[in-house]
Amino acid sequence: MTGNRAPLSRERVLRAAVAIADAGGLGTLTMRSLARELDVKPMSLYHHVANKDEILDGIVDLVFGLIDLPSPDGDWRHELHRRSTSARRVLGRHPWAVGLLVSRTAPGPATLRHHDAVVGTLRRAGFPVDLTAHAFALLDSYVYGFVVQEAALPFRGDDGAADVTGRIMDGFAPGDYPHLVEMATGHVLLPGYDFGDEFGFGLDAVLDAIAGWLR
Repeated sequence: MTGNRAPLSRERVLRAAVAIADAGGLGTLTMRSLARELDVKPMSLYHHVANKDEILDGIVDLVFGLIDLPSPDGDWRHELHRRSTSARRVLGRHPWAVGLLVSRTAPGPATLRHHDAVVGTLRRAGFPVDLTAHAFALLDSYVYGFVVQEAALPFRGDDGAADVTGRIMDGFAPGDYPHLVEMATGHVLLPGYDFGDEFGFGLDAVLDAIAGWLR
């Protein structure tokens, strides 16, 4: 190890694991690829992490730690809107994490703090335990599903949506799929269209529904 390199630590191992997953997906994250990224021998990793499962637990916790926590003392709707928007932004940078967020059986402290804050925000607002559970599940289903859908699009933001949509429509015969053509010409092909804008519209609809449960 050279004098300029930071000492190997659990945090450094986990951050390198995140970098590998960001660059090539979870399939590229192995103990060997992690050792290469850190320029160390694979066996040296085991002084800081027991196995790959511990690495996966750790990088999930790092991701949860990046998401804004809602405050139980604030307006519940504002706080959960802010938290959900933050989750979408963080997961957009780390889309590989979506499939891991609810799959781990050894949640770390950041994960538990996050879940406790969401539950606490809903409970403080007056939601009973069962509706709190329903609301939490509904919000995460929407946020995680949107991130997966957004990551799979063949364009990003407002860059390329019109070109992709136009090429698809070029293959239509006149009169084919009139409702799709109507939506494309009246919405998708308009200047400034960005699929990401659909997130806020859908999130407000979800929060409206949850608010109705209190009434």
